[in-house]
Amino acid sequence: MKKLPKDFIFGGATAAYQAEGATQTDGKGRVAWDTYLEENYWYTAEPASDFYNRYPVDLELSEKFGVNGIRISIAWSRIFPTGYGEVNTKGVAFYHNLFKECLKRGVEPFVTLHHFDTPETLHSDGDFLNRQNIEHFVNYAEFCFKEFEEVNYWTTFNEIGPIGDGQYLVGKFPPGIQYDFEKVFQSHHNMMVAHAKAVKLYKEQGYKGEIGVVHALPTKYPFDKK
Repeated sequence: MKKLPKDFIFGGATAAYQAEGATQTDGKGRVAWDTYLEENYWYTAEPASDFYNRYPVDLELSEKFGVNGIRISIAWSRIFPTGYGEVNTKGVAFYHNLFKECLKRGVEPFVTLHHFDTPETLHSDGDFLNRQNIEHFVNYAEFCFKEFEEVNYWTTFNEIGPIGDGQYLVGKFPPGIQYDFEKVFQSHHNMMVAHAKAVKLYKEQGYKGEIGVVHALPTKYPFDKK
């Protein structure tokens, strides 16, 4: 009978805004999705799966069923409510407790820094069309690298392509703009610059873990009227 290698990671995945709930708890700042959902849909991110409060149960189940890795994300606005400036210590404590519980249960955390949830203050100021927000992201990343020594595996962004497409091409992400290709490409470019700067910083400062980016590359075909 064939068996998986001993170092095989059998993992699950989620993201802060999709799972945590607690969107206004313990000093967390707003993200653009909070307003967008309130204005356009009949649901919000409350309580989602209540991961903010129930993560010990989820991780206990992970251990029980042999899930030894979990891809999760840090909510930027739970650390820096406006994207920069004063640190929210309650948010920092939450992630320390979360990572501690992961390791206690033998579940390796694979941590994403940005999973569709730029703080609303920065999003309203152009999100990644504004090059100043590149530096805010890098500063946030630097803080997390230093603070969360429990983490060995980092991802800068989740799916840069769909972020720009959703915001400025299809219009299904806030701010809901359609077919503005200039904004699509500028957003993609600036996020990749932010990714590259964060990776450069991580490597120059000698961290021993691994870092990368998650891309989503859907196949596209030219339109054929025939």
